[in-house]
Formats: sequence, C-alpha cells, structure tokens
Amino acid sequence: MAESTYEGDATDREAPAAGARGGRSRAIGPPEGDGAPAELGDFTTTGRVIPISILAIGIGVLSAWVALGLLRLIGLFTNLFFFGRWSTRLVSPAGNQLGVLEVLVPIGGALVIGLLARYGSERIRGHGIPEAIEAILINGSRVEPKVALLKPLSSAISIGSGGPFGAEGPIIMTGGAFGSMVAQLFHLTAAERKTLLVAGAAGGMSATFASPVAAVLLAVELLLFEWKPRSLIPVALASAAAAATRVQLMGPGPLFTPPAHPAVIDLPGIAGCVVVGVLAGALSAALTLYVYAAEDAFRLLPIHWAWWPAIGGLVIGLGGLVFPQALGVGYDTLDALIQGHISTPVILGILLVKSTIWAVSLGSGTSGGVLAPLLMMGGAIGGLAGTLLPQEGAGFWALIGMGAIMGGTMRSPFTGVVFAIELTRDVNMLFPLLVAVILAHAFTVLTMKRSNLTEKVARRGYHLTREYACDPLEFLFVREAMQRGVPALRAGSTLGEIARSLDGGPGGRGQRLYPVVDGEGALSGVIRRGDLERRIREAAAGGDRRLAEAVESKPVVAYPDEPLRVVVYRMVETGLTQFPVVARGTPSKLLGLIALDDLLVARQKNLEEERRRERVLPLRPFSAGRAAPGADQGVADRSG
Repeated sequence: MAESTYEGDATDREAPAAGARGGRSRAIGPPEGDGAPAELGDFTTTGRVIPISILAIGIGVLSAWVALGLLRLIGLFTNLFFFGRWSTRLVSPAGNQLGVLEVLVPIGGALVIGLLARYGSERIRGHGIPEAIEAILINGSRVEPKVALLKPLSSAISIGSGGPFGAEGPIIMTGGAFGSMVAQLFHLTAAERKTLLVAGAAGGMSATFASPVAAVLLAVELLLFEWKPRSLIPVALASAAAAATRVQLMGPGPLFTPPAHPAVIDLPGIAGCVVVGVLAGALSAALTLYVYAAEDAFRLLPIHWAWWPAIGGLVIGLGGLVFPQALGVGYDTLDALIQGHISTPVILGILLVKSTIWAVSLGSGTSGGVLAPLLMMGGAIGGLAGTLLPQEGAGFWALIGMGAIMGGTMRSPFTGVVFAIELTRDVNMLFPLLVAVILAHAFTVLTMKRSNLTEKVARRGYHLTREYACDPLEFLFVREAMQRGVPALRAGSTLGEIARSLDGGPGGRGQRLYPVVDGEGALSGVIRRGDLERRIREAAAGGDRRLAEAVESKPVVAYPDEPLRVVVYRMVETGLTQFPVVARGTPSKLLGLIALDDLLVARQKNLEEERRRERVLPLRPFSAGRAAPGADQGVADRSG
C-alpha cells in the first residue's frame, strides 16, 4: 500500500499549552536551539539587553548635555535677535523695544532655516517627532550625522527669532540623532538601533522638562511601537540617567509650581473635567486640521518650498505686533496660566493669535516643536472654560486643559497625565487629569483617522498603527491549526505505485509536502510534490525505483505545543512553507502537517472575536420553571 492517513491521537490533541523557541534544523527532532515546552516564557528578552542598556545610559547622559546646549542656544539667539546682547539666559521676546522692526526678525530667521533645509538637510523641517518616527519605521533607525548638528541649530534660530514653538520636538529629534549615531558605531541590529535612538529622544525630553517617567511613556506610546523589556529597560535607564544629569546641570525641577489643589473633587468638578476634556479634544482636532490646511495652502504657491518659512515668518512677526506673548516658547505665559495669574484677553490672544501663527508657520515647513505651544493652548482652553466651571483652585482648569490637549493631539493619553503631574509635582491632579485626558483622547480617536504627528508620515506615503495588541500567533498553537488526516507515503513503495495511488487521491492536488513513513508507521522523511513528480517522470522513462531513495531524511519539523509565531519565524528562516508535525520527545511519531495557509486560522479566530456578537447570558436566567434556551436540546444531544 503506497499511502496511509495519520490523524493524531487524543493525547496529541490535548498536549500541554506550552512550546519552545523556534530554531532551524535539518534533522528529525528538536530544531536547533529548541528547548522543553516549559521554556516558553512571558518575554523574549535575552542578555543582549545588558550591553544595550549600558550604551543607553551613556546616551541618556549625552542627551542631557544636548538639551542644555539647545536651551542655551535658544537663549543666545533670542537675546541677540531681540535685545542685541550676548547672553544664553532664556527670556521672552515679548519685552523687546524693536517696534515695527520686530516683524523682520522672524522673517530673517525663517530665511536662514529655508536655506539650511535646502542645502543642508530637508530632515530639519517640521517639529521633529514625525521625522523620528520615519527614521525608526523606514530608515532602519539610521539618522545622518549632519541632522544632529543642523536640527538644533535651525530650531534655535527659529525659536530665538520669535517662532511660537517649543524645544522638545527638536530635542527629541536631536537626542535621537545622537543615539542613532552612537548605535551606528557598533555592530547592532535595526531593532537595537531603534532602542538607542529612542533612548536619546527620551533622554532629551527627560532633561528638558524634568519628566523622566513621562519621557519613557512618550517613547512607548509614540516611538517604540512595542512594549517589550528589550527596549523598555534601556530607554527607561536612559531617561533616568538624563534626569540625574539634569539635576547637576539645570536643577531638579519641577518646571512649574502651581498653587495647592484639593485632594478630592466633587461631582460638579468631575463634570467640569468632562467638559474640558471634550473641549480640548475638539481643539486638538481643529489645530491638526489648521496645520495641514496651512501646509496644503503653501503647496499651491508657485515658489520653491525653501521660501515658504519666510512667509510663515511674516505671519509670526505680524502676530507678535498684535499679541507679543505669542512669540517664542512662552514658558512665562505657561507659568502664569498654571498660577492662575492670567486675564481673559490674554487667554483669547493665545487661542486666536498663538494658534494662528503656530499653525501657519509650522505648515510652512520651518523647524520647531509642538509640545510647549500645545500646552499653552490647552491651558488657555481650560482657563477659558474655568470661568464658568466650579472653582477648584487657581490654575486648576488650565492644568487640566494642558494635559488633555496633549492626550488628544499626540494620541498619548498616559503621557499626557504623567507629564502634567511631573511638570508640577501636583499628585492631587492625577484623577481629574485622567478623566479629561482620556475623553480628549477618545474625541480625537473617534473623529480623526490620524494625529498631528502621524499625518505627516502618512502624507509621505507610509502608514502606521498606534494600537498595540497581543498577536494571535502568540497564543494559538500548532495543534489548533495543523492538518490531521494527511496522506503519508510508504518508503518501501515504488514510484509507479505512488503515482497510481496519488492520482485523484486525497492529497493529489492541494498537498505540497508528503510525509514518508516506514513499515511500522514511523516518520522517516518527507518529499516535496515537485520533487516527487520529477522522480515519477524519471522513473517512467528509465525504470521504476523505490521512494526511499528520493526521501529527504532530515526534514524541518514543527511540534503541536509550539505557538504559531515560532512556526512563522521558522518558515521565514528556512524558506519552507510546510512542515510535518511530530510528537515532542518522539520525533518519529507523525501527527499531521502545518502549512502557511493554516496560519490563517489564527487570524480567522481573531476576526471572529472582534466581529461576532452574541448574548452569552439569557435575559431571564432565573425565571421560575423555565430552563435556559437550548438546555433541553443540549441534554437530548448529549444523551443521543
């Protein structure tokens, strides 16, 4: 008999829910590096995390110095451009005495940035975070060294000449550039370079705002695209190292010190958080649309993009004449919002003038960050709403608005909550911030397909998802997807006998791999359909031969207790798309086949869980004298 069918027994179907790490081998038995089922663990992190963490700590310290250098550079250009003095102290441009000539300062700064972008690197355009995302996703986490020089220089010129931007985006990109440069000096994988790039970005943010925890959360929610110890540990250590270095360079923080707020707020206060959260979400959506509407308008101009920032600079200068507080980073205005020492006209100026010059200049392609302006506009919407909401203390609603707009615009809700706490060290704000930030996040998620940060990446022809979930291939096993009852060939059969057996047989057309068993039913090898057909043609032309002479005796195998992810990786490593499934510990015992098509079982199960709606509990489960629907039928079925 040339063909047999193998189903696998009950013991095989009920194998323990464990597996082993995938490897590659050509022998029947465990693939190379394979271990016992108990070795399947919660994480895949290896000892490589230790040297990567050591490098990340060094990058974190370096990032703190980079942050200090950029802040000093911003202070230097602000003092030179607006006050004609040599000083690196951060000051607001609002107190300048230039009069109408003030308009020329942002125009001149923007012209320099346009030239730097055209003849230096186009990567310096924008606020930095989309560029970091693109470097991670598309460029293998490789950043050109010149970006590490030109990005902080262009950002310092932009902000120092009155640009309504923050320093965090450029610092994130610059810190990431230095991290990538360090990584490129070593023999590392793209995943390890990504970790070190993000370590530099997180370190820069941590040092700038004295917010080490928020920096790590931003890295996870926005840059890493994973939550794995292999990347989380180095990035967290880099952020901690940057925060410790900041204490020596710039002081411990916090950046702002608000008045005391109540530890508990009542229901009207919670309702107010709901209102501010929704308003901040709506403002986040409006600002995102505003920025990209401005960018679309610039694309219609019949001039090279290098001249666009100068037009944005003109808008900045005119806005500064109307509302001087709109110029620069605006840390002093942020502090006034948090302290509650700000008037309604100033709040309206922020919402109308600051938002306009920010959106137009950012749409023009100049260099600068978005976080500080967003915080200011969020604080303004919170402060404006606070005039009608219950009084919970000075600056309470402004701080709620700051956190909410960050969660809505950046789609990073936990970062928004923790960042607001670390900026102020006001732990009493944790619960109200959670309510407002999550609602702002919900508003933008439901109303906008992409955020302010990812829209630019999408416009360059790429797509990314911000949803992190467990891959179904991780928790479904081979035993749940493998084919049972597969045709197996007898090693002692002749090729002629096999040709007659397969003609129209159960595996005749769809099966691409045939297990080969000996006289006792033990697996002795495999043969691929193409090879089998070629051998049959050769046998027909030159004399019949036995199948055993053509068998691949050392096949790559799979085990029923392996996760499907392991099988996918093994297929990638070997270039094969079908494996025989054998019993662990008894590699000659054939249980079935697993093929690439069978992996769709996992996706089908996942899709069914997301789309299939069902009522698990009946509406009246305890109705007297009535059984649950289908109960009698179920008993009849079981008794039958």
